Amino acid sequence: MKDTLLPVAHVLAMVMAVFGAIMLAPVLLAFWEMDAAMWSFVVSGFATFVLGALLWLATRGYKRELKTRDGLMLVALTWVALPAVAAMPLLIYLPLNFTQSYFEAASGLTTTGATVLSGLEYLPHSINMWRHLLSWLGGMGIIVLAVAILPMLGVGGMQIYRAEMPGPMKDTKLTPRIGQTAKLLWAVYAGLTGVCIICLRWAGMNWFDAVCHGFSALALGGFSTYDASIGHFNSLSIELVLTVFQVLAALNFATHYLAWSQRGVRAYFRDAEAKAVLAVLAVSCVGVAVFLFVKGTYADFPTALRHATFNVVSIATDSGLHTQDYSLWPIFAPMWMMFLSCIVASSGSTGGGIKMIRTLVLAKQAHRELTQLVHPNMVRPLKVGGAVIANRVVFAVLAFVFLYFMSIVTLIFVQLASGLDFMTALSAVIACINNAGPGLGAVGPASNYGVLTGFQTWVCSVAMLLGRLEVFTLLVLFTPTLWRK
Repeated sequence: MKDTLLPVAHVLAMVMAVFGAIMLAPVLLAFWEMDAAMWSFVVSGFATFVLGALLWLATRGYKRELKTRDGLMLVALTWVALPAVAAMPLLIYLPLNFTQSYFEAASGLTTTGATVLSGLEYLPHSINMWRHLLSWLGGMGIIVLAVAILPMLGVGGMQIYRAEMPGPMKDTKLTPRIGQTAKLLWAVYAGLTGVCIICLRWAGMNWFDAVCHGFSALALGGFSTYDASIGHFNSLSIELVLTVFQVLAALNFATHYLAWSQRGVRAYFRDAEAKAVLAVLAVSCVGVAVFLFVKGTYADFPTALRHATFNVVSIATDSGLHTQDYSLWPIFAPMWMMFLSCIVASSGSTGGGIKMIRTLVLAKQAHRELTQLVHPNMVRPLKVGGAVIANRVVFAVLAFVFLYFMSIVTLIFVQLASGLDFMTALSAVIACINNAGPGLGAVGPASNYGVLTGFQTWVCSVAMLLGRLEVFTLLVLFTPTLWRK
């Protein structure tokens, strides 16, 4: 165990030191505006940097190439530990206990967007900036960021990258060197973020709100600077900008890079997953709009289409920004949105849930099984987008989906046993494990997770981490086989 923990701790120490340095961003903003939260970031950043530096010095003799087991442990430890240090400024400045502060920081880093805070518009800008910066950093993964900006790691970047990146991206190398690949993905991510910020400023936001919501949109993070979220602005142009960029963020960033490098959109038409995502979103937006109009929720179809489009896209892509209290809509609409949050986001995107590629594999496998009932001797390979999917991949998808739904069921029963009503327990667990943000019931868009008890809040924090690390990365650490030599 010592031979595993100390080399992992050495890399984690470097990540923590870098993370402490990142806290300079809100420090500079707080100094510029002379807000009262400045010293909370100074103390937190200094403490985090020193802690990381001391841990690095203590473990510098244990640097070595990381194995698969080490990569899995590093990813899990990083995502469990970083919210604790990221929570320090919130714990120092705001009237929150550690449980709530950890939840808020974990929600940011996992791009969930669930919050325990009220009166967001009255918070110091540095606090709001920190929340949104956490989401943006978490969008492509702190580990991938570390691989990109710390080439001196020399500790098996591919093992870290494979443990961190979801779905088929684990086997996708755009360039021969993993650090170069990570940099390219971050360049695409940062570039789209910059364009989104400029578009939001043009649409009517001030620069601060544009930056914060640009971070939220590309990270699919769901945090806002207002309790009413995007409903505060009541602007069709802002909603259109955010809708477009939330859809882009829900697509595979490798596909974005290929489209950019090829100077065209053919990459999207060759991506079966992207086509499925766009088709499901288009049908769902129109379908929910028709449903709301027929039910009389909105007086005219254009209004129904406007609100249905933004909120369906936001929840389906696991963003969590909203313009309406959709929990008041007829129950079919919000429940359909919660279902979409499980499947719509692409692999290699900043979204959560099962991912569309796994949904396509399951659908193809179900069709193959039905066909073989009629023609039992037929041998038919499973294909998605013209590519043959190996049976071992199909079995892995089946195992993942089983563990995913069993995790949801288990956490729901835990929340029910703690005293939550069914709708709140169901929606809170689904929203957190999909990193989608608001739920229904007591944690709906008109409320927040501050109504939960400490125990219920920790359950939601566990759900967020399970979802962000796609279940396997955490659960595999508890299997005896992993620790056998």
